[in-house]
Amino acid sequence: MSDARATSFGSQARSYELARPDYPFEAVAWMLEQLPAGSRRVADVGAGTGKLTRVLAKAPDAEVVAIDPDAQMLATLRQSVPGVPTFIGTAEALPLPDASVDAVVLGQAWHWVDPVAASAETGRVLRHGGVLGLIWNIRDERTPWVERLTAIMHGSAAEQMISGDGPVVAAPFGPLASQEWEWTRPMTRAQLHDLASSRSYVITATHEERARIRREMDQLFDDLGTQGDAVIDVPYVTRAYRAVRE
Repeated sequence: MSDARATSFGSQARSYELARPDYPFEAVAWMLEQLPAGSRRVADVGAGTGKLTRVLAKAPDAEVVAIDPDAQMLATLRQSVPGVPTFIGTAEALPLPDASVDAVVLGQAWHWVDPVAASAETGRVLRHGGVLGLIWNIRDERTPWVERLTAIMHGSAAEQMISGDGPVVAAPFGPLASQEWEWTRPMTRAQLHDLASSRSYVITATHEERARIRREMDQLFDDLGTQGDAVIDVPYVTRAYRAVRE
């Protein structure tokens, strides 16, 4: 993870936990459905505050470990998903033995990695036939006000990847399969401000730029009539990918 923005999230761990959406269970199950029978050891890499970890932990007999480069994010994860072992590490340098897990999954994270180095390292820790799963929650910008919101907050690396050619994986993995799910999430004005605060562009922006973003978001919400505790349905698309270790 060479981009400094990739390790900027810890200062906004609370906003990240409050505002970022969880992942649909169906999408997570799809990523892992090709696991061999009885295989349940899963590494959540770039786990952050545990948005994906908590879904994985619901699977019967699952053994989940969470890995992230940011100690502040992992501290929040331990509060939200107690009992899951946590480790400092990255997709390019995993603190796991060879062939020790059945699946490696990354939520909102593969766009930060070197895909060749990360593929080789995840391949090292996966057993033969294990699964690499990649997943993103992306706001659906086919809705005009959502497109305007993204323009105000600045497009993210994830959004640019998904709207482009998508993620790339390298040896020792086979081709990526993909699937998507559309859904909506009701959010208040305050939650949408927390969402903006959790984005790497906003975290690393100047004070003046953050003030501009807040001012223009407030104007958007005024135009939409979103005041106080009123909610607006935010459309999302969850895009998931999976590849098998050859």
